[in-house]
Amino acid sequence: MTKRTSAKHKLDRRMGENIWGRPNSPVNKRSYGPGQHGQRRKSKMSDFGLQLRAKQKLKGYYGDVTEKQFKRTYKDAAAMKGDTGQNLIGLLERRLDMIVYRAKFAPTIFAARQIVSHGHIRVNGVKCNVASRRIDVGDVISLGDKAKEMALVIEAQSLPERDIPDYVVPDGTDKVTYTRVPSLDEVPYPVTMEPNLVVEFYSR
Repeated sequence: MTKRTSAKHKLDRRMGENIWGRPNSPVNKRSYGPGQHGQRRKSKMSDFGLQLRAKQKLKGYYGDVTEKQFKRTYKDAAAMKGDTGQNLIGLLERRLDMIVYRAKFAPTIFAARQIVSHGHIRVNGVKCNVASRRIDVGDVISLGDKAKEMALVIEAQSLPERDIPDYVVPDGTDKVTYTRVPSLDEVPYPVTMEPNLVVEFYSR
């Protein structure tokens, strides 16, 4: 299981954006960064700074995956045909923990990763505890018997701030099918993501 290196609310405040769209994000109250120097006037950011920020925001949104994992995903996206930025988003959206999050089986991406790593998720009926596993089109992701009664899962399914996207099709309350790889504009990001800047960052 990937270790989270910083509190998720710190990431929100550092970015100055509510990147998961959560109602209890500190950015909803104050948009400046953490610490005593958080309110300093911001200088104009360099091209490198903008690219780095875009990478940190996208990487953070997917549960602060390790740099090694994220860079490997970028390399896989670059090796595919078509637009690398779109390919990168497609690969990130195919992660098992992200499908669990999109299906509203967990209230946060971090909780989704925990549910997967604890063996509560089935892929095509077989238990899988690898959060980074890439799901294929047509795969069925379902909750294990114990998970159906977990307070965390019940809470997630009642969250009003998130809808299940079109490419994750529910079958009842405990099963979804991944029907297609989404394009960037289909992914329900609460904030603007710029995968083109991430591509520029890695292709320097």
